[in-house]
Amino acid sequence: MARQRTLMTALAASLVFSMAACGSDDDGGGGGGGGGEAAGKVGVILPDTASSARWESADRPLLEAAFEEAGVEHDIQNAQGDAQRMATIAEQMITGGVTVLAITNLDSASGAAIQRQAEQQGVQTIDYDRLTLGGESDYYVSFDNTEVGRLQGEGLAQCLGDEPANIAFLNGSPDDNNATLFSEGAHEVLDPMSQYTVVAEQSVPEWDNQQAATIFEQMYTQAGGDIQGVLAANDGLANAVISILARNNVAGTVPVTGQDATTEGLQNILAGNQCMTVYKPIQDEANALAELAVALVNGETPEVEGEVEDVEGDRTVPAVLLDPVSVFRDNVQEVVDDGYVDAADLCTGEYAAACTELGIQ
Repeated sequence: MARQRTLMTALAASLVFSMAACGSDDDGGGGGGGGGEAAGKVGVILPDTASSARWESADRPLLEAAFEEAGVEHDIQNAQGDAQRMATIAEQMITGGVTVLAITNLDSASGAAIQRQAEQQGVQTIDYDRLTLGGESDYYVSFDNTEVGRLQGEGLAQCLGDEPANIAFLNGSPDDNNATLFSEGAHEVLDPMSQYTVVAEQSVPEWDNQQAATIFEQMYTQAGGDIQGVLAANDGLANAVISILARNNVAGTVPVTGQDATTEGLQNILAGNQCMTVYKPIQDEANALAELAVALVNGETPEVEGEVEDVEGDRTVPAVLLDPVSVFRDNVQEVVDDGYVDAADLCTGEYAAACTELGIQ
């Protein structure tokens, strides 16, 4: 049975900072927050707006608020899915004086090139959410992404039950290390369960939802419609799967997993078309990045309790790894309570009745 974790910050367990020099006593700074002005400048490059709504709707405002509170000058930009654009932004940020650069890479090769350039210029780097394989990052801030996959596997098993079932895996982008970890975690749970047979598995380049729909339609056709469950790596891919299931008049009868607890994903859960999603409290992740960056711009050496292996770089990276949360229909309210989605946005139109039934407000 899937573990439904209590929504809580994991910072205390994952990250220990000595923050005595977090800010000066002077007023001012990049954003004019309450913590005074820090000694350096932080650059953050987010990956896109297509793979998930979270980057602009959640990460950007949360990071801005955290840096402003700390009085840290900051520059947050989005690469819009273009690796060359990310490289150009990074070069401009380095030239513009950032002392700490955090990136969510589009692929490991381009991310590693950015980190090498930063290292040559004496700029410390942080991998945010996605580890850059073969890179030079000084730190890594993310969730336990293998655990995300485990929760998805456990969730699908909970929704399928003990009866024999054919399942399909619709994985994330093959050049995203997180997608690899999600798949590994899900397989770790589902492969030993002899009642399930994996009849199809494919990755979706660049997490592209339109490609996902095409890929799953091909899977469904090749299997003759004999698919009883789908391990979809995030809510966008899940929605693509649901669109094909609806076209075949079986939406709601085939459990589908997801990730990110987007409004669309939660609405699919309320409607009974999606089995579950995995919620990653982005505020905890953004705060962890901000605290780490603030320590670095002030010349501190943060004590980070976790670490991850960079298998391509033959190195271990100090890491802050936060806990993901399983979300099913009966605990959607917890995501609302956490402030990640607004009930007014969630409970519109056809979803209002389900919200009333579940007491979501």
